[in-house]
Amino acid sequence: MDNGSLDKAYTTRDSRTGTVWAQFAAAEPALARTVRERFEAFTHHTLATLRTDGAPRTSGIEVRFVHGELCFGMMPDSLKALDLRRDPRFALQANQGPGTGMGGGDVRIGGRAVEVTDPERRSAYVEEVEPPEPFHLFRAELREVVRTTVEDEKYLVLEIWKPGEPVRTLRRT
Repeated sequence: MDNGSLDKAYTTRDSRTGTVWAQFAAAEPALARTVRERFEAFTHHTLATLRTDGAPRTSGIEVRFVHGELCFGMMPDSLKALDLRRDPRFALQANQGPGTGMGGGDVRIGGRAVEVTDPERRSAYVEEVEPPEPFHLFRAELREVVRTTVEDEKYLVLEIWKPGEPVRTLRRT
C-alpha cells in the first residue's frame, strides 16, 4: 500500500480523521491528563514502526507535548524516522518505570505520524525542546488511546478512546 492509499485509509475510515492531542484532551480531559502524566513521568518510551518488509521495529524515543500536539523528534535519517516517512502508522508505549507495578497504568497510543516541515512549527518546537540540529520532527494524529489498569487485584480494566467516540471501559477477569 503506498502512502497515498494509507492517507486515504486513515482519513476515510468511518468518516473520521486522526485527532491531534489538543482535540483529544478537550474531548476526554480526565483520560488525557492521566496519559500525559504517564508520558511525562519518564523520559524514554517505546515507539513501534513498520520496516520496509512490514515487520515491526521498536525503538526508544522521547516525546514532548508542544503547543497542543504530541511530538517526536528524531536523529536525521534514523531508521524509525525513515520508517515513518514511508509508512506513518505507529504505536507508542509509555515507560512504566522501575519495578513490576503498573503505577498510573499501562498507556499506549496508536496513530499516524505526520512530518512537520513548517518553519514556524519547527521553530516553536526548537524553542521549547532545544534539540540538537539537524533532526526530523513528527506530530501525532491519534487513532487510539488505551489505558490498562488492575482493579481490586481481580479485574483488568481497559479504557479505550477512538476519534469521534466516547471512552469505552472494559473489565476482564
